Amino acid sequence: MKLLVVVPSLGAVYGGPSKSVIELAQALGKSGINVDLVSTNANGRDVIDEPIRTWIQRDNYRVQVFPCKVIGDYKLSFPITQWLFKNVKNYDLVQTNAIFSVPNLPAYLACRWNNIPYVVIPRGMLEPWALSYKAGKKKIYYNLFEKPALQKASALQMLASTEAQQIQPLNLKSPLVISPNGIHRQDFETLPASQKFYEQFPETRGKKLILFLGRIDPKKGIDLLAKAFGKIRPKFPNAHLVVAGPDNIGFLPTAKKYFSDNCCLDSVTFTGMLTGESKYSALAAADCYIAPSYSEGFSMSVLEGMAAGLPCIITTGCNFPEAAQANAAHVVEIDANAITDALSACLADPAAAAAMGKQARQYIFQHYTWDQIAKNLHEVYQKILDKQPIAQYAT
Repeated sequence: MKLLVVVPSLGAVYGGPSKSVIELAQALGKSGINVDLVSTNANGRDVIDEPIRTWIQRDNYRVQVFPCKVIGDYKLSFPITQWLFKNVKNYDLVQTNAIFSVPNLPAYLACRWNNIPYVVIPRGMLEPWALSYKAGKKKIYYNLFEKPALQKASALQMLASTEAQQIQPLNLKSPLVISPNGIHRQDFETLPASQKFYEQFPETRGKKLILFLGRIDPKKGIDLLAKAFGKIRPKFPNAHLVVAGPDNIGFLPTAKKYFSDNCCLDSVTFTGMLTGESKYSALAAADCYIAPSYSEGFSMSVLEGMAAGLPCIITTGCNFPEAAQANAAHVVEIDANAITDALSACLADPAAAAAMGKQARQYIFQHYTWDQIAKNLHEVYQKILDKQPIAQYAT
């Protein structure tokens, strides 16, 4: 099977979505699929440091990036458009990632022109909160471009059962397949020492660290986190919040004001984006992990926090009710008071928090590794090529 993966960007500043596309491509390649990945070279205000218009061999897949021009929220690339129209016919199946992405449009058209089946992974961008954000232009774009393409897809690949449920009002005809994000078990079996993180951010040494790992963005619920952290701080004066993530849209001053307004900015460290050993060292140093999001597809960083053995506090917007059912995380409503209560519980009872972290680690290792996810998805993709019916919510 020859699979083409299309994604608007692979830049590290885009966080979990870019990382998950790469790791899924790698896992599918390992499962026996011949995987090529194409993207633009966008990376926020910069470009990624890769050669353009040439294949680069990676671990179990190839990647090629094309130059683009970023205008507002859109990445425009005539070179990738040309390439797609010329080369899509050479593949058995195409997988597109994200919605409201201009580079995906020629992929849809080329597939339909050449009768190549395609699968769309919206990555949470069809959820109610996501659709309501900048709703005006999204409604026009969706009705003109996205909805017709989604209706013709061989499958819509959802990251979570709740995401699949929440798009039902859109009345899309394509079958829904649930295939979550995952982790590489070996990355979390032995974490590096926390000393590296303390050396980088000495003000965190000796503190009870609450780790937020994600983009500094309105949908991430930083306003709710600021209110909750401000409320628990008098009771837990040794608590310190680490906000680790990039600011792609200039939202950092607003985020800092949230904490200032709640009288707790002096107990918050903004690290910027952490990758590699620095990120794993932060996970090793943390006492608990928090994701107060309004909306997610299926958060990579939540999986990482749980795989690191941390007690995790996540909102229902993170689309992971299974974590609550497995007693592997605190899953709370999208509400500052609910987040406050969960934070207080974690900090007040370290033994119970540690037990939850241990349960979380075992749960992720058992159910959310990339090898297992790719094996199941390989079977679904083969059914598409064999023109066999796909059961609703197949995994």
